[in-house]
Amino acid sequence: MKNRIANLLLLLAFALPAAAQVPVLNSYPSAAPTIFLDFDGQTVSGTQWNNVAGTIAAGPSNLTPAQVTEVYNRIAEDYRPFNINVTTDSTKYFAAPAKQRIRLIFTITSSWYAQPVGGVSYIGSFAWGDNTPAWIFTEALGYNIKQISEAGAHEAGHTFGLRHQASYDGNCTKLTDYNAGTGSGEIGWAPIMGVGYYQNFTTWNLGPTSLGCTTSQSDLLMIARAANGVTFRTDDFAETFPGASPATFSNARFTIDGVISQSDDKDMFRFTVTQAGRFVLTAVPYNVGAQNRGSDLDMLVTLYNSAQTQMGSYNPAPILSSVVDTTLEAGTYYLQVDGKGNQFATEYGSLGSYALQGDFTAFGVLPLHKLELRGVNENGMHRFGWEIVADETVTQQVLEVSTNGTSFAPVADLAAAGRDYRYFPNASSSLQYRLHVTFDNGRNYYSNVVVLRPATGNAPKPELVSTLVRTGSVMVTSPAGYKYTVADISGRTISSGALADGTTTIALPGVSAGAYAIRFTNGVDQFVEKFLCQ
Repeated sequence: MKNRIANLLLLLAFALPAAAQVPVLNSYPSAAPTIFLDFDGQTVSGTQWNNVAGTIAAGPSNLTPAQVTEVYNRIAEDYRPFNINVTTDSTKYFAAPAKQRIRLIFTITSSWYAQPVGGVSYIGSFAWGDNTPAWIFTEALGYNIKQISEAGAHEAGHTFGLRHQASYDGNCTKLTDYNAGTGSGEIGWAPIMGVGYYQNFTTWNLGPTSLGCTTSQSDLLMIARAANGVTFRTDDFAETFPGASPATFSNARFTIDGVISQSDDKDMFRFTVTQAGRFVLTAVPYNVGAQNRGSDLDMLVTLYNSAQTQMGSYNPAPILSSVVDTTLEAGTYYLQVDGKGNQFATEYGSLGSYALQGDFTAFGVLPLHKLELRGVNENGMHRFGWEIVADETVTQQVLEVSTNGTSFAPVADLAAAGRDYRYFPNASSSLQYRLHVTFDNGRNYYSNVVVLRPATGNAPKPELVSTLVRTGSVMVTSPAGYKYTVADISGRTISSGALADGTTTIALPGVSAGAYAIRFTNGVDQFVEKFLCQ
């Protein structure tokens, strides 16, 4: 019997957007293996699904062109490491080899399927060659574009042969079939083949499946196997110093686009400056919006001098992008780009596309020997210290802050002799700081960039009054401003809503004995607690 997998429903339906023309999009047109995203409705017959449901007349997705484009962009980025064309063009699907293609039908029509789910597919159906599609139920997912995209990538993964990435405790006891990941904020992580609805950074994973804690599944190798006719993309840039690709300035700027396609892939670039000056590199993974939404790549950038000696490594802990902001003397330099893990995710799935922009501003004379900024978050107070070694005299110092790493604004105009500063920022997101120093010869310099993330360790957050529940409700204490979602171990939503300041009793209608999880979020931070119903 062929194995069918359902992605359980985690959100209720809301208002319907109007149907619209589907834009024609392709991620890798030259690739034969094809994932066709079908948004405009389809009548399905003669497939495995029709053995159960008969002919299925599936309505359109009811997504706008902008929403279709975001879904496409998110799924295309998930499959960027492979020679796979993610497309909205049906002609690409029909031109692809019959055993190297899958149609994902995004539709409002889900009543034909007996269970309330957000998506469903057959394991291994990518290579069947009989046009059996996978399904994403847009109305059932409440037209939530993030969740629709995650469901699409997840169900396509099943068609390549992937099973769910599950969670187990130290005793090999299964906690859930759907690994929900860990962490919060921009680098909060979950596996694509778990449940990535509530985390920003979702990637392919190497971990245990729902079949058992010893059944480790390498998502990447499973997709890129001979049975699917899929390989990894050809490496676009060499990683050695001799093979470094030139980054050529035009009007004091260079731009580069690249892809990190495997865990051991690194890209090396070479550039030359003919005089001393300030060099700023902005390294950004592909994203669909602020805080690198939809990115699959946590970027590490390393700067080397002409002697191939490392000068600096740039991988700010709480964000996926990187910024290099430093002064360079005349010479040749190297930049290495790598996908790295972080406190929540391993390096294994940190893959995808990126963009580099390098800008250089020449100085006449370099009086500066050292300008180093240090910073720490002490329970919400940001404290800074710095060191300046120069032949000239400091006349002005301005501490600057940025929320995106590119646009900086003044925090404080400091005394020329000062070498420390502290304050409480009015912000709940990660902040990037640099020091702007002016000398008596009129020249301006910038320090390194320091990233400080919010202090959440001691911050008040919602908490369960008890993790053992014997009634049809659970009690929560909260500092207010949080939303909650209660789900069972399969990911099915039991209850959701907003918390009031103080103690709130949350009804759990129709719950049975077993383990449950409650997720709290205020739009920035996220906390998850588990409890047991008896």
